[in-house]
Amino acid sequence: MENRQRIYLVLIVLVGLIFWVRLFFLQGLDDRFKLAADTYSIRRLVNQPLRGNIFDRNGKVLATNDYAFDLMVIPLETKEMDTLALATLTEVPIEEMRNAWKKVNKNIEKKRRYKRQPQPLIRDLSQKSIAAFQEKMYRFPGLYVEKRSVRRYPEPFAAHALGYAREADAAVLEKDAYYQPGDYVGVAGIERAYEPYLRGVKGVRKIYVDVRNNEKGSFMDGLYDTLPVPGADLTSTLDIELQKYGEQLMQGKRGAIVAIEPATGEILVLVSSPSFDPNWMVGRNLRQHYGKLILDPAKPMLNRAVMDGYPPGSTFKVMNAMLGLQAGVINPATVVPCGGGFRISSAHTVGCHGHPNADLRFSITTSCNAYYCHVFNELTKTNASARQAYTAWYLGAQRFGFGTKLGTDIPEAKTGLLPSPEYYDRVHGQGKWRGLTIISLGIGQGELKANALQIANLATIIANRGYFISPHLGKALNGKPLPDSLFKRNYTRIDTAHFQIAWEGMYGAVHKPGGTAKIARLDSIAVYGKTGTAQNPHGKDHSVFMAFAPSTSPKIAIGVLVENGGFGATYAAPIASLLMEKYLTDTITRPELEERLLQTRLE
Repeated sequence: MENRQRIYLVLIVLVGLIFWVRLFFLQGLDDRFKLAADTYSIRRLVNQPLRGNIFDRNGKVLATNDYAFDLMVIPLETKEMDTLALATLTEVPIEEMRNAWKKVNKNIEKKRRYKRQPQPLIRDLSQKSIAAFQEKMYRFPGLYVEKRSVRRYPEPFAAHALGYAREADAAVLEKDAYYQPGDYVGVAGIERAYEPYLRGVKGVRKIYVDVRNNEKGSFMDGLYDTLPVPGADLTSTLDIELQKYGEQLMQGKRGAIVAIEPATGEILVLVSSPSFDPNWMVGRNLRQHYGKLILDPAKPMLNRAVMDGYPPGSTFKVMNAMLGLQAGVINPATVVPCGGGFRISSAHTVGCHGHPNADLRFSITTSCNAYYCHVFNELTKTNASARQAYTAWYLGAQRFGFGTKLGTDIPEAKTGLLPSPEYYDRVHGQGKWRGLTIISLGIGQGELKANALQIANLATIIANRGYFISPHLGKALNGKPLPDSLFKRNYTRIDTAHFQIAWEGMYGAVHKPGGTAKIARLDSIAVYGKTGTAQNPHGKDHSVFMAFAPSTSPKIAIGVLVENGGFGATYAAPIASLLMEKYLTDTITRPELEERLLQTRLE
């Protein structure tokens, strides 16, 4: 046993001695590795993945990728820099170059680790500038060129629906470790909503770089390199040809259009006018156009289709009719005397245009104010207190999508304003208000605010006889449909049978004598519509219209808002009618109407 222990001890000492001699030889006598360490450094380069493409529902490309070249810097490897020489070489204005260095230094001040990480110095250099720099690159240690993909939008439309990608700001860098300074991130529309899928997975490449800033091969023959994984391709619900037509009809007007496929909740059209070319938000175009767009008094970057909105006007009456039927305060045969309006007191009357006394069907067809003031008043006095009754009405209106975001995948979507009982407690005092105090809600006025998405969704609910599927812009990823669980079916809790009278009244508004939307009539297709004239304290009233068609399995539901357009039938209804005809028949049979709308400028 003792002999074995001596043998083991001798072997251990011998092996240790061999290692020590070898290390001494490498470190003390052989200077090859020292020279290599002095000569080469290892640079970690991030390979940015290609961002996923975006297509419309018919396979047309809406967003794809081009290539750009960025001048990158690793601050730790830089020495004193001749900024003027670098600016001259790359044809970049000297002030832009100086500001770029200031930005890099600010990033380092925020996080010291950025000193070791590549950061963009100058974005989107021309190929001529890149070629000139690469010839003299040895003069600028720590700088190198990175090829990067940038967005390109083949169609100059759908800017608000598509959104755009820009350099990640401090808030994004702090929140998500995926992003490093210089990375791009979707900040609006589809680009933002589906960012985790579109961005892909970064790859990493490690290379040797000599003292003259030249690449000298892969580190460990690429053993530790990883390839980037491209982002997923997204098929959207948009019909770009219909979108294009909608934007053309809204030229020179402010407002919005949203069209939805009722059976699926898929958004066919999302127009906000005025708009802009989405290519303006890419690369150097962004720096050129962004400031102008922000300062433009017409606010082209505001997504009017999903903003806090406008009073929905008389389109809202159809919802009140359904709530009234469900609560039992009216039935289809209920007749309300009009007499030119609804009298609140001896001093106050809600006016109405002259027409015969209306039953429920005729009240929708002719948009009778007196009828819906009566309905709202009855709905808000049926319980033990006005506040209780209003709360029941408020919850019912929420189930129709008002005061909510509808579960949509549009990041910018707002709730609008559906005043809560607490809101009126603050405004009027608790116990000091009742239905007659806020009677304007019965006709879609007062404090109420809604957007085009919510109005189109109301048309969808009526078309579906009581429910809607969360309206959305995403359809499939890499050809695989998005799961149904993302977009749930929402029920209004109104009996399906009650919607028949809404269909009949809306059909009459378009096709019957006395209807308010006869201009929306299509000879070969049954159109169900409801006009609205939204009162505007700051100028001319807004033109509002909602509709769906055809009568069998409705294929399209639409909401249109035209600022300062006057009556609903003046602009909103004909715009919606032309869009429905275009979608359902792929033709236009009223060229004179089309030309009038294309030429009209209200801005």
